[in-house]
Amino acid sequence: MIYYLVLLITLITTIFSVVKKKMKSLSIVAIVFCVTVPIISLINCIGRLPGMNEFEYLIFQLQQGATWSIFTIVGYLYLLFWWVLFLLKRKTRNQIIVSK
Repeated sequence: MIYYLVLLITLITTIFSVVKKKMKSLSIVAIVFCVTVPIISLINCIGRLPGMNEFEYLIFQLQQGATWSIFTIVGYLYLLFWWVLFLLKRKTRNQIIVSK
């Protein structure tokens, strides 16, 4: 539940950033990852071995060099990068407003 809540908040925030024209191109890429990564992960984790959870299967497939697992890891890392950038820009903007 928390996973999907974080993805939903990310999707809403990226759409908000596109509408406000802040980090527009980075936000569009984040929207693409936010929508495609969970779908690709779900589809590919359906065939995992019994007794193996999704994370273990993702790491196992990453060790095997599966393209979908590389895409998934890159997508999650990009979303993390986007959040860090978003929060840093927001913090910098708030500091400028306070100092005026």
